Amino acid sequence: MASSRYRWVIVAAGGLMGCVAIGSMFSLPVLLRPVAQNTGWSVTGVSSAMTIGFLAMAFASLAWGGLSDRIGARAVALIGAIALPASLALASMAPSLLAFQLMFGLLIGGSAAAIIAPMITCVTGWFDTHRSLAVSLVSAGMGMAPMTMSPLAAWLVSNHDWRTTLLILAAVAAALMIPAALLVRRPPALIGANAGAAGPNHPQDALSVAQALRSPQFVVLVLTNFFCCATHSGPIFHTVSYAETCGIPLVAAVSIYSVEGLAGMGGRIGFGLLGDRFGARRVLVLGLLAQAFGALAYVFARGLGEFYAVATVFGFIYAGIMPLYAVLARENFPLRMMGTVIGGTAMAGSLGMATGPLAGGMIYDAFAGYQWLYVGSWAMGIGAFLIASTFRPFPKSEPALAAA
Repeated sequence: MASSRYRWVIVAAGGLMGCVAIGSMFSLPVLLRPVAQNTGWSVTGVSSAMTIGFLAMAFASLAWGGLSDRIGARAVALIGAIALPASLALASMAPSLLAFQLMFGLLIGGSAAAIIAPMITCVTGWFDTHRSLAVSLVSAGMGMAPMTMSPLAAWLVSNHDWRTTLLILAAVAAALMIPAALLVRRPPALIGANAGAAGPNHPQDALSVAQALRSPQFVVLVLTNFFCCATHSGPIFHTVSYAETCGIPLVAAVSIYSVEGLAGMGGRIGFGLLGDRFGARRVLVLGLLAQAFGALAYVFARGLGEFYAVATVFGFIYAGIMPLYAVLARENFPLRMMGTVIGGTAMAGSLGMATGPLAGGMIYDAFAGYQWLYVGSWAMGIGAFLIASTFRPFPKSEPALAAA
């Protein structure tokens, strides 16, 4: 009974650390102009630290996830909780643009990855019931970043220079993340001599890590996550600029992003409840189809009210479906390798996210508008839907040595 109650502590710790980790990365858009104006570095050069951060998060996710399978989520999360504040502090002292790109992008992105995949993995191991809701709540904590850490960074940089702001953010991150990491415990299912042994209801427990990574189930999850994130990456990054081209003032255009973020909070909870009731796979597939048409709807938006309406629906959907990948992974792969599996899907998602800013910029330069970005996002979304539709769970009656 105690473990049943403590699992919600794990959810709270994961949500808090995820919020600070993602919020630390997304402090860069707030600090972009102050950094560029103070140092003389180009806006493009400073903002490229975010692209480096996404790429670092992508490749580090698989490594941290695999390490958490071996030494536990608590140890890996604690490493991230120490490394991320240290990276913020180092970035505050960057003497050159290249140093800033490496310290902010490479180090902070890599440190954030030590939190996300291991903590989601840990939460899936603590829950046999309400698993979709639990993972969605952790994701909701991460989704709080634009409403907590970003305003904090904005307030700080309005009263201090950007270097001092990063140092204060580092202190806040350390004060919040290190105690939260110490609360993390190993899932009860992994404790004991029989942890990880094959069971009659889960014949896929006989899989080796290599076989799991070559299985059709894993490949489908990875490809789906890549195309899914590529679908919403462009709209997330470029909708404010698109709204400005439609004649909407900048301040009002920025509020579209806030509406999208608030809707995403509800989406995470809503899709979590739906996943528990109807099954993660079914809800994910239908959600991917809805996401594709949600992205396409931006083509028809012109006024602020229309943008708000589309942003509400689109934000609710894309944020809601993301936690379901971890739930589907937990339902089909052994817990002992969950960090590797979820880390692999997180890597694919981060690579998908990295495509949007570049693709949107190229499309705007080529066509002097953003309509084709949303048409392309729709096509990527349909691809994600079709790929996800091919997912078939491991058979229950015999060992699923899919890659044998």
